[in-house]
Amino acid sequence: MAGSLPETGSRRVALVTGASRGIGRGVAVALGRAGWVVYVTARSSAARRTSHLPGTVEETAAAVSAASGEGVAVVCDHRDDAAVADVAARIGDERGRLDLLVNNAWAGYERLNAGAFEEWNAPLWEQPVELFDAMFAGGVRTHYVALAVCAPLLIRTPGSLVVAISVAAPEADQARFGAAYAMAKTADDRLALAAGVQLREHGVASVALHPDWVRTEGVLQFADQVDLTGSQSPEGVGRAVVALAGDPGVMNLTGRALPVSELAERYGVDVLT
Repeated sequence: MAGSLPETGSRRVALVTGASRGIGRGVAVALGRAGWVVYVTARSSAARRTSHLPGTVEETAAAVSAASGEGVAVVCDHRDDAAVADVAARIGDERGRLDLLVNNAWAGYERLNAGAFEEWNAPLWEQPVELFDAMFAGGVRTHYVALAVCAPLLIRTPGSLVVAISVAAPEADQARFGAAYAMAKTADDRLALAAGVQLREHGVASVALHPDWVRTEGVLQFADQVDLTGSQSPEGVGRAVVALAGDPGVMNLTGRALPVSELAERYGVDVLT
């Protein structure tokens, strides 16, 4: 990172991973409405789409800019450690700060989005090991690496925040979750706790965020198989993230797993529409 860095002005800077669609896109656009500079990463691009689902990293960046922010599209496979490090270095060189990292990239849904609904709900001995590998190599590990390479820049930025998009998988409800999925999301929550402990002395907060059902493009494929009554919108989740990032007392929440519904009540934001 350069010694003399460009000024970002009054805009805060965020990196949202896995933002071509779904919750990542919703969070990025909500940050744009709040005037943030948002770097958005994903594999799906105008040059190469990686799913039958709509959305590219360029489209998300354009939506951020149209919403009054500044969107910056970066094509990145978060399973490529060097590519992720390059993203962090670019943000440091261009902005000199990182106020928010939203770890949302999650390849664990790829097989489900491709239509493997029955496989998703099967017992572990009937699920392919590739599903487990996708959860951890394309999910938990991507969050770990992004946090590791972005931590020095977050530490340089007073009042910065890390948000890991996760899911509540309580023991009492284990029957609702596949074993690999529950393990991976529990690992994400533990990462948020461990990072919270280690980053606290540097003034950086770290939390896991637990949405309820969210009307993403992937979920809406299965609208006839799940009850979406009271479900949240991708941008609604984003509004909760914006409010959390603007809370001067966010350090009091560090290390916790926070339900989006709890943040909606805490900050008085609409997460449904």
